[in-house]
Amino acid sequence: MAPWHPNLVVRSLDQFLLFIIILLFLCSSSTCFATSGEAVALVKWKDSLDMNPTTHSLLRSWNLNSTHSTSHHLYNNIPCTWVGITCNDFGSVINITLESSNLKGTLHNFNFSSFPSLLTLDFYNNSLYGSIPMHIGNLYTLTFLDMGSNHLSGNIPSQICLLTSLRFLALAENYLNGSIPPQIGMLVSLEVMYAYSNNLSGSIPVSIGNLSKLTVLELSENKVVGSIRNEIGQLKSLTTLYLDANQLTGSIPVSIGNLSKLTDLDFDENKIVGSIPNEIGLLKSLIGLYLFDNQLTGSIPVSIGNLSRLSSLELGGNKLVGSIPNNICLGGKLTWFTAGDNKFSGSIPKSIRNCSSLVVLSVAGNQLRGNISAEFGRYPNLGYMDLSTNKFFGELSENWGQCPKLTMLNISNNKIFSRLPPELGKATRLQKLDLSSNLLVGKIPKELGQLKMLYILKLNNNSLSSNVPVEIGMMSDLETLDLAANQLSGPIPMHLELCSKLLHLNLRNNKFSGIIPFQIGNLLSLEDLDLSKNLLLGELPSELGHLDKLETFNLSHNNLSGLIPFMSNELLSLTTVDISYNQLEGPLPHIKAFTEAPIEALEGNKGLCGNNPSLKPCPTSKDKNRNQAVIAMIVSISSILFLLFIIGGILFVCRKRVRNMDEPRETRTEAFFAAWNHDGKKVHEEIVEATENFDSKYCIGVGGNGSVYKTLLSTGQIVAVKKFHENDGIDHQQAFKSETSILPKVRHRNIIKLFGFCVHTRYSFLVYEFMKLGSLVKILSDNEKAMELEWFKRVNIVKGLANAISYLHHECFPAIVHRDISSKNVLLDDECEAHISDFGSATTLDPDSSNWTPFAGTLGYSVPELAYTMEVNEKIDVYSFGVVALESIMGEHPGDLISSLLSSPLHAVDVLLKDVLDQRLSPPKRQIADQVVSIAEIAFACVRQSPQSRPTMKQVSQKLSTPLQSLSVPFHMVTIKQLFDSPTWTT
Repeated sequence: MAPWHPNLVVRSLDQFLLFIIILLFLCSSSTCFATSGEAVALVKWKDSLDMNPTTHSLLRSWNLNSTHSTSHHLYNNIPCTWVGITCNDFGSVINITLESSNLKGTLHNFNFSSFPSLLTLDFYNNSLYGSIPMHIGNLYTLTFLDMGSNHLSGNIPSQICLLTSLRFLALAENYLNGSIPPQIGMLVSLEVMYAYSNNLSGSIPVSIGNLSKLTVLELSENKVVGSIRNEIGQLKSLTTLYLDANQLTGSIPVSIGNLSKLTDLDFDENKIVGSIPNEIGLLKSLIGLYLFDNQLTGSIPVSIGNLSRLSSLELGGNKLVGSIPNNICLGGKLTWFTAGDNKFSGSIPKSIRNCSSLVVLSVAGNQLRGNISAEFGRYPNLGYMDLSTNKFFGELSENWGQCPKLTMLNISNNKIFSRLPPELGKATRLQKLDLSSNLLVGKIPKELGQLKMLYILKLNNNSLSSNVPVEIGMMSDLETLDLAANQLSGPIPMHLELCSKLLHLNLRNNKFSGIIPFQIGNLLSLEDLDLSKNLLLGELPSELGHLDKLETFNLSHNNLSGLIPFMSNELLSLTTVDISYNQLEGPLPHIKAFTEAPIEALEGNKGLCGNNPSLKPCPTSKDKNRNQAVIAMIVSISSILFLLFIIGGILFVCRKRVRNMDEPRETRTEAFFAAWNHDGKKVHEEIVEATENFDSKYCIGVGGNGSVYKTLLSTGQIVAVKKFHENDGIDHQQAFKSETSILPKVRHRNIIKLFGFCVHTRYSFLVYEFMKLGSLVKILSDNEKAMELEWFKRVNIVKGLANAISYLHHECFPAIVHRDISSKNVLLDDECEAHISDFGSATTLDPDSSNWTPFAGTLGYSVPELAYTMEVNEKIDVYSFGVVALESIMGEHPGDLISSLLSSPLHAVDVLLKDVLDQRLSPPKRQIADQVVSIAEIAFACVRQSPQSRPTMKQVSQKLSTPLQSLSVPFHMVTIKQLFDSPTWTT
């Protein structure tokens, strides 16, 4: 070993210090070079942006000249003090955070290679556009990348998969397209991936199963196709999986049950088929499950009850069947449950009744049934409830008023038979209340006026009666009020003017009377107004012309009179108008909706004229002056000849008396037109003239007693005139007597209205309300028209017919038996509403004696017992009704079917109802199918051979109006034998 020497030690120490100084200098120079390169890269990118005042102000600090660089500085931190920039201890940029900074431009001039230490790049919520550059893959150290909510387009570059340190990736809410890079599985550190709301397509890559650290994956609202990868089950750390609003097909993989940490699962709005796997019950941590708007079939697996933490379950818009599992709310945490538009049947499970945590409940559009007052409980947190289009029946409970947070309640299109509970007024947060298309009766409670936040109120298609309470005007936020098709009466409440936000007002088809209140003209936001089919009279208030936003206006089928007061600069938004069948007269307003209105919207008035092809032009001022001159001349001549006329008149009267004593009977006329309060003789002459003395070209039908003519009166009203045959036979006289003695006494919406009659020795005729669609038999015999007569229309026809016959039998005294109920005597108006006509064979029943009469009726509709007895009773009409009801749903006369059932019932064992229904229509579905089955069952009971086993029409009418129980077997399996053998109705 060499000897130790002090100089050697000093020399070694100097060398070491020199090495350290050189090393520090080199490190300082390297750092200075790196930070200067980063600063230059940032400024270059800033200069490429589309600068605006906000961006310019924000990035003012990004300026190379603002910092003086000197070579003797150990560290040069040029960008580290700039807005949005963070550096490490060595001066290198590690974070670029510019979210919501109003940046606009591309990333093409952003030199990603200049940032070797970058950890965070956050450009969220800006206006960056163009594609994502491929050299983004140079950011090897990046852990956080957020480019969401921009306008980026093009593909996701595969080079992004080189960022193996990336833990957070957000590309959502852009315009990216193409497929997800198949190399996505290289991002082994990825924990969160947001790529929703783009235009991504293709399938989910197989390599996605490699992302073992992934906790959130959201690819919703794209165009991703293919099936859900079974590899998804390998993502054991996944807590949130959103694949909704794509075009995924196939079934849900059973491997989904491996995601033990999953809390949110969303597959809605895809095309996923198959059933929900039972393995879904393994997701014990699941809080939200969203599967709505797919094509899922089968039933909900019972294992779903194992999800004790479940708070949101959305299954709507699928093809799920069966019942809702009883344990659906077993954990007591369910707040959001939607299962609408499926095929669920059965009753609501008890766990739902007791699920006080519910905030949203929607089961609309299913086949659920049960007593509504027993199926649902009290829900202190409930905000949204939709039970529409099901089979619920029973009475509305006061419990609905005890839901303090309820904002929407929809129980429309069910069979709720009750009064409206006043307690509904306590649900003061209600914004939408829809109870339409039920069987509600009684008054509208005034307590509804307490619903100050209500903006939609629909009570249409019920049987509500009495006046509309004035408190309705207290609903100051009301936008839609629909009370159509009830039995409401009294005046239209003037307090409606307080509902200043009203957009849609429908009071159609009620019994409102009196004048139209001028206050309606103060509803300046109104877009739709329908007051048709009421008993309104008087003149139109000029204030209606203030409704400058009005688009549709319907006043038809009332008794309004006078001139139309609107000016050419009013009602400028109007597109559709209907004022038909009133007593309006005078010039039509010079408003486009009026001048272009079809004849159907104007007909049936007293004397309208104006600039419309369907009307006569109005007389001009020259015409008026000429008429006035003529009138003056006539008055002058009349004055001169007055005395001569008096003398001539006396002589004429004397001679006429003598002539009347000797005049042959065949020229004398009696007439009665009380319905119009018109001179009978003038109406008679007008009808003869309008039909050109009953020319055959006006004939629309021929019957046993006479012919029917379509006649246009001078008032614009169209009527049906039935002229009896001119042979003066006893049968015809009796038929005429029956019609004129019975029809004026009956008042029912489903019975034809008689306007008047004329008795003449040559001929007699009756004037009826005109039925636009004609007879039921005529429609059923026409393929095109029959196909337009859909199932719900046929159901309503049968119901209307039953109600009318029940009225004749049970509400008229003495009772009236029609004796000729047949499809040719069932007429339909323009809304397919049924009206019984031809009362020529009708007779009243004397309760104190037996009623015997010669045969009357139509073969094929007459009761079989008339072959051996002439006794008349109500069961004659019951049998005929059954035939017509079957004809309505079969599309043809059911004679062969009835004959085979009565002679050999065993032949009907295997005959399915669906096979005898009208094959021109698609089979009925859901609730309509139940109603068709009910009609068939009732009809078979009506045509039983024994009169005593037939029901009364009151029983028939009540049963047709009663909520239906669900079928014990599927509709396509219902047999004729089952319906024919249903329990006999006894009276």
